[in-house]
Amino acid sequence: MRVIMTGGGTGGHIYPAIAIADKIMERTEGSEILFVGTSHGLEKDLVPHAGYEIKFVTASGINRKNLLKNIKVFADYNKGKKEARKIVEDFKPDIVIGTGGYASGPIVRVAASMGIACYVQEQNAFPGVTNKMLERYVEKVFLGFEEAGKYFKHPEKHVVSGNPVRADFCNFDRAKAREALGLKEDDIMLLSFGGSQGAGRINKAMIDVVKKFSGEENVKVFFATGKAYYEPIVTELNDLGIDTHSNINIMEYISDMQDYLSAADLVIARSGALTISEIAICGRPSILIPSPNVTGDHQTFNAKAIADKGGALLLPEAELSGERLVSEIEGLISDKDKLDEMSKCALGCGQSDSADIIYYSIIT
Repeated sequence: MRVIMTGGGTGGHIYPAIAIADKIMERTEGSEILFVGTSHGLEKDLVPHAGYEIKFVTASGINRKNLLKNIKVFADYNKGKKEARKIVEDFKPDIVIGTGGYASGPIVRVAASMGIACYVQEQNAFPGVTNKMLERYVEKVFLGFEEAGKYFKHPEKHVVSGNPVRADFCNFDRAKAREALGLKEDDIMLLSFGGSQGAGRINKAMIDVVKKFSGEENVKVFFATGKAYYEPIVTELNDLGIDTHSNINIMEYISDMQDYLSAADLVIARSGALTISEIAICGRPSILIPSPNVTGDHQTFNAKAIADKGGALLLPEAELSGERLVSEIEGLISDKDKLDEMSKCALGCGQSDSADIIYYSIIT
C-alpha cells in the first residue's frame, strides 16, 4: 500500500500522523509512506527522525488580523497545489491521509480530484479550518473527540477514533517509570509542562509552586520550562535561594514524556489535543490551563471534554495565579481518593486503539 500522510506545523498534527504511519507499516508489509508538509513546520525535523521521507509544499495560514496579507496566502495556496500535483503524480498513492495544518489542504484537494481515496483525522474537540474545508472531499473524518462532530456537516462520514498516540504511551509501566526517576512509593510527583515551546503564564505561576514545595521531602516537582524560559527561571530560582537540585527538577524539554506522564501523580499543562490524549491514555489527573491564543479557543473545548467527565480540573488562564495554582494543587494532593477517581475518569477518556480503528476503517 502506498500512502501519503500530510499535515504539520505543530507536534499535535505530526505525532498522530506518525502513529498512523507506524500502524500501517506494522499491519501491511511492504507499504511505502511519504509525508508531505511545509519546510517551516516541526515536521521537517520530526518526520525524518521517525524514519520517514518527507517532501514539502508551499502553504501558509490565513491572517485574520491583516486581510491584505492573505494575498500571499492565496498565492502560496496556488503554488502549493501545483507542487502537490507533481508529488501525487510522481508517488502514485493508493490513499492520502491528512492530519490538519496548512500543508494538508493542497495535497488532499489535488488527490481527491484525481480520484484517490482521501481521509482526514481531526485531533481537537473544536476542529481546525483546514479539516472542515476538506470534509466534503474525503471518504471519512476520524474524530479525536466525539464533541467535534457537531462542527462538521457530514455525520455519515464520521468515525470516533480518538487521537493516535505513540505505542510507548499505550504500553507504559508506572512502577518502572517511577523507579527510573528515583521516586519512592509514597512520593507525590508533580509534572508541569507547557508544550514544546513552554508557556510563559504557566511558568510564572509555577515559580510559586516551586517556592511552596521546595524542600518538602515527599513532593517531587518536575518542571519543563521550554528552551526560551529555562535560563531566566533557573536564575530567578537561584536568586530566591531555592535549591533546584533537591526535590525540584527544572528542565528545558522532556523528550521521553511517556515515562514522566506515567510516573506523575498530578499534571499541570496546556490542553492541546495530543497532550490531552497522552494524559488520558496514561490515566493521569491533571490541572489543564488552555491557551487563549489559539484558533477558535479549541484548547478550552479539549479541556472541557475531559474535565466534564471528571478527569481534570479546568483552570482558565484569566484566573491563573501562583497562589491559585498552589491552592488547587494542595487541595488535590491532600485527597488521595479524589486523585484516584480523577485517574479512573481520565483513563476512561483515553482510547489506546485509535490507530487500529483508523487503519481498519481505511482498508475495509
